[in-house]
Amino acid sequence: MDQIREILTTEKNVAVVGISQNPERDSFRVAKYLKEHGFNVIPVNPAIEKWEGIKSYPSLVEAARDHKIEIVDIFRKSEAVPEIVEESLKINPKTIWMQLGVTNESAAAKARERGIKVIMDRCIMVEHRKL
Repeated sequence: MDQIREILTTEKNVAVVGISQNPERDSFRVAKYLKEHGFNVIPVNPAIEKWEGIKSYPSLVEAARDHKIEIVDIFRKSEAVPEIVEESLKINPKTIWMQLGVTNESAAAKARERGIKVIMDRCIMVEHRKL
């Protein structure tokens, strides 16, 4: 919990990979919560142009041209994680956060080898509320 507390109190730029425009989707609700609680939400989804009036990026690399990304928050299936982690290594975030139900041990190990913190199978909104 100490690592999560440190992450959520010091890292404020969150790229939400797989963000949805559908208010019923967890990615939408979590991103909205983060935005309302002082986080800079950076939408990453090639299928949408904007999320809540904020420019959406087709990739992490493109988002990193305009933003310093500290947390990569993954709302994709576990099978998509290795590709997302590979792209994350190009932008060197401080943390890779895999939402509830999302895990990939080999991708997590690769990120940790590069000094990136990894949180798996936890909801960033739920963890923030606990603080």
